[in-house]
Amino acid sequence: MQENLERVLFDEQTILRRLDQIAAQIVTDYRERDLTVIAVLNGSLIFMADLLRRIPLPLKLDCLRVASYHGGTRTTGGVVFNQVALPDVTGRHILILDDILDSGVTLAAIGEKLRAARPLSVKLCVLLRKQKIRLRPLEADYVGFDIRDEFVVGYGLDYQERYRNLPCIGVLRTELIGAA
Repeated sequence: MQENLERVLFDEQTILRRLDQIAAQIVTDYRERDLTVIAVLNGSLIFMADLLRRIPLPLKLDCLRVASYHGGTRTTGGVVFNQVALPDVTGRHILILDDILDSGVTLAAIGEKLRAARPLSVKLCVLLRKQKIRLRPLEADYVGFDIRDEFVVGYGLDYQERYRNLPCIGVLRTELIGAA
């Protein structure tokens, strides 16, 4: 599968070293606080597992399944929440984990829903942040890597549910987009 990449942006060791740094900052920021981590599925699953094993704090973990790409390479602009009830976040410090900050549409919608439940705070942690103008203005509090505005896969990120299990993050060859 790695042969389907135009180029590798971050190998596994580079990713894991960066996760050590992010985890250290999160531990410093959330020491002595009740932390709830909300992971956005499916893209953040690998990132979440590797990051949370590096955070030696008591925490609650919950997941949200939302969609705005619906199998394509760009957001549709609409966000669909695919669960009956949102996690109980009232009176807790919330850290949202997601694989990528791209258009801002999905993460802004998640933040709005969670803030309506009156948490103490809401912060955002993303593995990747695309350097681009967003459809919804939004910034992340913790960022693994900044990347250009190109379509990437691996380490949880997918194209039509493929490539999530690559140990690296790379740019998918353009001739494969639409051919899957």
